[in-house]
Amino acid sequence: MSPPTPTVADQLAYLTKGCVDVVREQDLNKKLERSAETGTPLTVKVGFDPTAPDLHLGHTVLIRKMKHFQDLGHRVIFLIGDFTGLIGDPTGRSKTRPPLTRAEIDENAETYKKQVFKLLDPDRTVVDFNSRWMDELGSEGWVRLAARYNVAQMLERREFRQRYDQGQPISIHEFLYPLVQAYDSVHLKVDVELGGTDQLFNLNVGRDIMPAFELERQIVMTTPLLVGLDGVEKMSKSADNYVGITEPPNEMFGKVMSISDSLMWSYYELLTDLTVAEIETMKARVADGELHPKRAKLDLGCRIVTDFHSADAAEEAEREFERRFAGKALPSDLGERVVEVPADGVRLATVIVDVGFADSNSASTRLITQGSVRIDGERVTDRGHRVDATAPFVLQVGKRRVVRVNPRPAAAD
Repeated sequence: MSPPTPTVADQLAYLTKGCVDVVREQDLNKKLERSAETGTPLTVKVGFDPTAPDLHLGHTVLIRKMKHFQDLGHRVIFLIGDFTGLIGDPTGRSKTRPPLTRAEIDENAETYKKQVFKLLDPDRTVVDFNSRWMDELGSEGWVRLAARYNVAQMLERREFRQRYDQGQPISIHEFLYPLVQAYDSVHLKVDVELGGTDQLFNLNVGRDIMPAFELERQIVMTTPLLVGLDGVEKMSKSADNYVGITEPPNEMFGKVMSISDSLMWSYYELLTDLTVAEIETMKARVADGELHPKRAKLDLGCRIVTDFHSADAAEEAEREFERRFAGKALPSDLGERVVEVPADGVRLATVIVDVGFADSNSASTRLITQGSVRIDGERVTDRGHRVDATAPFVLQVGKRRVVRVNPRPAAAD
């Protein structure tokens, strides 16, 4: 027997879970009621500019919200902004962002398509490219589109206002970015557009111009920017506090286990399909001592690894984590690196860079002085520590990066 169709109230609660802005919730409720009455699914759009080839868990907060609409039978459009990528999104920028080349956009777009289907159903996801209609808009179409908005409205955007007040240049083409994003909604006749909180201005431009095209205003929904592993900054590669969705299961699981107990609940809300009530019940059990916070975090790690790999991979990752960190054992898949060592030895900081655990000698020296480095299980804090080529050793940096180093005498000049 098929499960009962969720009520409109249930749909609304499920879809708005974890959202920061819903503009407007009562209008979304009306659209859901109309959809239920007519059997016509809502059209939901999310735009992604292919600015980087890899996605991390921070990106999946938005993708998971797309999945929520998809789960309820609505039509989801994964829109790749190959045209807007040529302009460059000014969001969060204190200066003009260099546009991508067409080759970079095409390469990144292909990678995106492969990665999003780790969460979305490929058979029920519409993948489109906004160059399809923007390339055909023509000069007259551009003039008519630009006439739908004015400079005063554009300067309501925080980044533009700050740069204008500080006398910093704003290129005219940057004003076009939110207009193109808005026109995407017009062309696709969108009911709902999703985005991160930093996209609120762009999303509302779509709401503003749709009535001029005799369309009902789209609903705007924003999701939070996921805090990274450090518990401070938003998740990003540049801050090195991210979990990539293509990372191996053990690496992904270990990174999730490194977050704080308090941050864990935000991850449960934004990265799992548990309801708010289920999460609150779990928090209460932890507070009452019925559930150990480590067990709750292990379950979180398993859920995330299952989403991007499999349940079997998650189970094995948990076993490996317990073996390594509860039993203080070395990983079963311990890698090896050969490092050339001169006759008089080499600084440990240099070895850390050579095996790929740091980007520079200054960064590796910081890791040593912070107490993050161990050799054969013994902590090393001497920034000048040297190693020779007499015997292999196990190098560990932090909790997750471990490798067996095989020193080899460097060839004489």
